Amino acid sequence: MTGVLLSFGHGYSAQALAAELLPLGWQIIGTNRSGEVPQEGVETVAWPGTNMAPYLDRATHLLISAGPDDAGDPVLNGLREEIKGRSFDWVGYLSTTGVYGDHQGGWVDENTPLTPSTRRGKLRVVAEANWQAMGLPLHIFRLAGIYGPGRGPFAKVRAGTARRIIKENQVFSRIHVEDIAQVLAASIARPNPGTVYNLCDNEAAPPEDVIGFAAELLGVPVPAAVDFDKADMSAMARSFYAESKRVSNDRIKTELCVVLKYADYRSGLRSLLAAEDG
Repeated sequence: MTGVLLSFGHGYSAQALAAELLPLGWQIIGTNRSGEVPQEGVETVAWPGTNMAPYLDRATHLLISAGPDDAGDPVLNGLREEIKGRSFDWVGYLSTTGVYGDHQGGWVDENTPLTPSTRRGKLRVVAEANWQAMGLPLHIFRLAGIYGPGRGPFAKVRAGTARRIIKENQVFSRIHVEDIAQVLAASIARPNPGTVYNLCDNEAAPPEDVIGFAAELLGVPVPAAVDFDKADMSAMARSFYAESKRVSNDRIKTELCVVLKYADYRSGLRSLLAAEDG
């Protein structure tokens, strides 16, 4: 199966999906504000600022990566009526596990009530609902913390700027960008409109463990522990510690038959370092 994927906000995760689809013969149209996407084979469009009707006419599949702000979802704000008047084979919306809020280290799945505690999470809940109201063949993907090439802890560990922030009972779930891509591709191959999927690996872990393991792989001293209450952190960084939960990924395995390439952060970090070493 091939088609034409129109990708709004064609960034890190969307580019990983495009890398899977392009060799299969897909056409990929990616938007961003500049109209310049550094990915060979992707047709790029500057949006806002371009008439999207011709591109929407061509598209068989939509992927929305652009995040909402206080004004709402940018794609719906700009193109709601144009999108509503067309039919698509598959629509994917990339959300966040932040919509579940804080569960003090407890488990959540796709049926857990949405009780976000951060501004970002609250905006995502509203955006999800607005996309669900569009009557499209929508699939929502709630992503845990994303890492992958160029987005790992090694640079900070090497530079000596990484910190092991310690907060009792704090755990995060994560997902390698290649696993995001394979889940999206699996959903495209097996559409099930109306379904929500959590995207994370098998092991939620304290953030200090990840930094410590990265240091061990590099053969450098493990950064000293810093108590969360005493750590000098930006408001954005501190907000990530406002929520602690373990996210279930059973649905992507049972419904989409996905076998994760990187089942935990250890296998993912080993792979990233091996790729760096060439």
